[in-house]
Amino acid sequence: MSVQNRNGAFPGAAETSDQGRLESRPSGRIIDLTLTLRPGMRGVAFEPKFNFKEHGWNAQTLHLYSHCGTHMDAPIHSEAGDQTIDEVPLAQCMGPAWLVKLDGIAPKALITVADLGDIATRFAPGDSLLLRTGWSAFVDQAKWRDALPRISLELARWCVEQRVKLLGVEPPSVADVNNLPEVIQIHQTLLGGGVLIVEGLTNLEAITQEKVFFAALPLKPLRGDGSPVRALALEDGGAAAFQPPMIESAPCRESEPCSGGWKAAAPLP
Repeated sequence: MSVQNRNGAFPGAAETSDQGRLESRPSGRIIDLTLTLRPGMRGVAFEPKFNFKEHGWNAQTLHLYSHCGTHMDAPIHSEAGDQTIDEVPLAQCMGPAWLVKLDGIAPKALITVADLGDIATRFAPGDSLLLRTGWSAFVDQAKWRDALPRISLELARWCVEQRVKLLGVEPPSVADVNNLPEVIQIHQTLLGGGVLIVEGLTNLEAITQEKVFFAALPLKPLRGDGSPVRALALEDGGAAAFQPPMIESAPCRESEPCSGGWKAAAPLP
């Protein structure tokens, strides 16, 4: 179980307790890379459900498009495979990642292998890529969606060949959303080749290292085509070399298929 100190950093060896078991794990700075979901965003709506005065607690119903905000695409999203978001192993959602600085990129520009610079020669299979374009600054403007910089087919194929684990971008898509053939081709190339896509990242300018530990953890909707994620980067103290431990899948819970059957969901309190 991870233990954090008051500054939000993982404790070093001198700070760990018997419960934390992080004696050999270095300290690290955590950077939130997630857009805040708010009413008015595309695919986001909140509905009041309970309030403290009348019911004794506050709660609301969230209506979320599966690809709203900062989110992850599953292969089934583009018919690039049968894997759904609930079937994506957690270990596939985290690992070392290179930060590619593309600040000032032109609208609708195609991002190529050459744009990776020397990272292309230092990249190791299983690493991930985070493309910093500054595009999250336009999240409330039409250009965020309609003039986004895109992944070229050359780069998509390179990512597959180099076994990129996660490809993270700031725009809401890796392809021109107004060009359906391109959307299908780029998504099918990446997802069909084993590259998970994380779109809608923000705050990449806060990262100060060229290589960090990156994680994007999706919700677990049954047979989901994608999901909003909480994305983060961990830097300092050798975070880029950190490898996720063995992660066991959660056992069957309410509302999940179990041994060919179903368990009924409990009603809301």
